[in-house]
Amino acid sequence: MKLLTRLLPWPLALLASPALAQGWQCQLPPQISVPALPEPDAPPRIVPTSGYTLAISWSPEFCRTRKDDPRHATQCSGKYGRFGFVLHGLWPDGKGGKYPQYCPMRRLPDAQVLRRNFCTTPSADLMLHEWAKHGTCMSRDPAAYFDKGRALFQAMQFPDMARLSRSDGLDAGKVRQAMIIANPRLKPDMIRLLLGRDGWLREIHVCHSIRMKPARCPGGNGPADTMPVKIWRSF
Repeated sequence: MKLLTRLLPWPLALLASPALAQGWQCQLPPQISVPALPEPDAPPRIVPTSGYTLAISWSPEFCRTRKDDPRHATQCSGKYGRFGFVLHGLWPDGKGGKYPQYCPMRRLPDAQVLRRNFCTTPSADLMLHEWAKHGTCMSRDPAAYFDKGRALFQAMQFPDMARLSRSDGLDAGKVRQAMIIANPRLKPDMIRLLLGRDGWLREIHVCHSIRMKPARCPGGNGPADTMPVKIWRSF
């Protein structure tokens, strides 16, 4: 494999070990309880949906400062697994950036739904938040909402992030290019990057049309291609 990697031109070599990009390990907790519904962080907004965003977090960056925080123990402590990319959520978009949120709800996800989606989104608190803020504006059934997000996430392929993180002159354009090679159906304007302080990669958003097909991101796709990017790795 090492010899093959040397012979492959960049960025094809980044696909040599794509399995390393997501979850290396995932062990379900003995019991997953339904947490209390979190307080809304914004007012309700009922507007038409114009598309969707599949928000994918790079867990090593998120957990870099949260390994000892009990609120994030299931994702960051290492007790239940080591995670690469995880699903932050599936979000409905709206025109002009005014997306629907906190729609009326009648049901909460039960423990079985949370358990089924744990290795995709390893935090029951986050799943409750995502359902309350975004899922309620997409479905009356929590299971259907999480099933759709999980299916879209699991259909994604990812480059070898360890190798990508060591690339000379890594920038936003090269990260998008690596994602496109792993997912040929995507184009650069369908991939939005979220960078933290000093250019650390936090999330990758894949934009979708109202028919749940990859589409151009409304309002732009984040940093310019020449923006330097750093990728934190815990491996």
